[in-house]
This record gives sequence, structure tokens and C-alpha cells, in this order.
Amino acid sequence: MHLYNGYKDLIVFQKSYNLALEIFEITKGFPKEEQFALTDQIRRSSRAIPANIGAAWVKRKYPKSFVSKLLDSLEEEAETEIWLDLSRDHKYIDTETHKRLTDSYNEVARMLQSMIHSPDKFCHQ
Repeated sequence: MHLYNGYKDLIVFQKSYNLALEIFEITKGFPKEEQFALTDQIRRSSRAIPANIGAAWVKRKYPKSFVSKLLDSLEEEAETEIWLDLSRDHKYIDTETHKRLTDSYNEVARMLQSMIHSPDKFCHQ
């Protein structure tokens, strides 16, 4: 059993947090007319992934609550991928950037799914 001092020790948190930082930088180049639409949405969903991981960590004493917050995080991950697809299709990001980010988010999703299926590795009573 791995000993974690906090959610910031989790690789899935670190990856999703860094991806949210990258999304913020990339969206600075999005058109102004997208400021209150796509830009806000992708920033919000990408930031919600690590935020929900942190919230899940606080709820580790209650496995069902822990899993519920991780599911929220997974939902935000899927939403972020949709915004990435739209960003590519509107030609706000190139295909290479889209693939790299999507691959990274797929890795985050796999890690979240692993945690969801094995909450006992993280939860304590």
C-alpha cells in the first residue's frame, strides 16, 4: 500500500493540474468572441478535474463519497475532451496539439477509472 501525504502526491492530480495550466495558456490565443463560450468552458472543465480530485481526497473516510467525487472528475475530463475536439474543429488548435492533449487526458481518465474501481487503496475507515 502506497502512503500518500495528500492529493498533491497523486500523479493523476499532478498531471491534471499541469494540463489545466497548459489549457489556460493555449486558450489565451483563442478568438475574443470565444471568451465567454469555449474559452471559459474548457478552462472551467480542465480546472475542475484536479479540484474534484482534491475534494475526493477529503472524503476518503467515506468510499462512496470518494468515488462520487472521482466520477465528477471523470465527467469533467470527458467534457474537456469535447472542448478540445471543438477547438481543433474550429482550428483554434492544430491536430498535433489536440492529439497530445487528448492522449494526456485519456491517461488521466484511465488513472481516475483505476481509482474508482479500487477505492480501498486510497480510503481508510
